[in-house]
Amino acid sequence: MEQNRKHITGIILAGGKSSRMGTDKGLLKFKKFSFIEHIIMAMKPLVNHLVIISDNPRYDEFGIERVEDIIKGKGPLAGLYTGLNYSKTDLNLVLSCDVPLVKSELLTTLIQKKYSNADIVQFKTGNHTFPLIATYRKNCEKTCIRLLEKGEKRLMALQKYHKTFSIEISDKFKPQIINVNTPDELKTIDHEPYN
Repeated sequence: MEQNRKHITGIILAGGKSSRMGTDKGLLKFKKFSFIEHIIMAMKPLVNHLVIISDNPRYDEFGIERVEDIIKGKGPLAGLYTGLNYSKTDLNLVLSCDVPLVKSELLTTLIQKKYSNADIVQFKTGNHTFPLIATYRKNCEKTCIRLLEKGEKRLMALQKYHKTFSIEISDKFKPQIINVNTPDELKTIDHEPYN
């Protein structure tokens, strides 16, 4: 059973430099829609409110509130901090903008009530975890700022301080968590099943 969507904020992290791609990844097109539109479509049925964390005003065209990073240039941890600072809900569904194959069905797994005692719920395949497709409780906000003040940028650093549950992802859903960082990776997702 999933948690009530009115108590969930959707946070899309779109503030990365995209240096390997050479352009803003969230604005790239895939199957007629931009990456960010695919993310919005996957998240919208599961959350009460959506916000995009980005300094790029081009994201305003998607009709979703955009919030600029409070702390600039400090990676995904700073983006998460901004999102949690903005959020009015305890539970927050967080995705990066570079996973255009993700679907609502998969994300529903993260918000099941059986994980309600965890502060962070993320996917994993073997030893590899996906902290950019995860839920974070509002109480992670204070830890984010403490870590940022120490110079930390990685989301994984939060897991030392918060109860984290990692869900092994089945082969059926693995294509949905492919993140696209380079032009070559963009070409490969054209061959992945997408429905």
